[in-house]
Amino acid sequence: MIGGLLMSSFAIISDSSCDLPDSLINEYNIELIPFYTSFDQNAYYKERVELTFKDFYHTLRNQNVFPKTSLPSVDDYMKTFTSYIKENKGVICFCLTSKFSGSYQAAINAKNILLEEFPDAKIEVINSIQATAGQGLVVLQAAKMQKDGYTMEDTIEKIEILKETARITFFVDTLEYLEKGGRIGKVGALIGGVLNFKPLIVVKDGELNPYGKIRGRKKALKKIIEMAEEIIKDDFSNYDFCIAHGDCIDEAHNLKEMLEEEFGIILELPYFEIGTTIGTNTGPDALGICFIKKYDKI
Repeated sequence: MIGGLLMSSFAIISDSSCDLPDSLINEYNIELIPFYTSFDQNAYYKERVELTFKDFYHTLRNQNVFPKTSLPSVDDYMKTFTSYIKENKGVICFCLTSKFSGSYQAAINAKNILLEEFPDAKIEVINSIQATAGQGLVVLQAAKMQKDGYTMEDTIEKIEILKETARITFFVDTLEYLEKGGRIGKVGALIGGVLNFKPLIVVKDGELNPYGKIRGRKKALKKIIEMAEEIIKDDFSNYDFCIAHGDCIDEAHNLKEMLEEEFGIILELPYFEIGTTIGTNTGPDALGICFIKKYDKI
């Protein structure tokens, strides 16, 4: 390993769009900086802190609303970074893909301001080029490296390679939320067609890429497994997998069983609930497979 900060002397931070389960946040001592969500564009609530996943999806299912999100402010990042700088710790901060949000730029701005006051501070801001559990898996690989004694510099170096291997294959119940949220992009090509068709999407290179559409959720479950298989080939044992769901836990169970049987693996990670930041754009009942190459396999 190259020289650098010791394992205990850097913090791992992410904006809240990574959707890491609480159990993993606590196990690896990861700090989240919340996005904000509003149902009326007047009152904004901190994701997870002031607005729970349960309340968020209950509102979407029972009220005709299309929420809006707001990114963490430069000040939000500065306050968190400063608390670690004053403890003489470095910071690695992960952000939602810059193609979805200005969160990455806000964190960069915070870093640049703080370096004027603390020129010796070690702050690295990483564009995860991912979202939801895909971003979460990138963060988790960094946390695992930290736990295994990697320096801050080595962790950053490997993460820049690893994040390119992360993918999400998923489907949404409707494109309405992506359309209303202004995030439809290339996926707009999937709009229209026969009733009950489910849009199939891959998150790659920091953006949503349309794969196709298929009739019914049962077929969609099988198809997103096939989509993952096309990407990974026969290299399943070298990847970490998780399942992300938008308030559809029963189907997440079914997908887990199907995936384990198809790939001959055991999914050890807990389910990732798609939070308010990404759920604002995917709506209820989105379901996906997220995967990344393991840090010790590159």
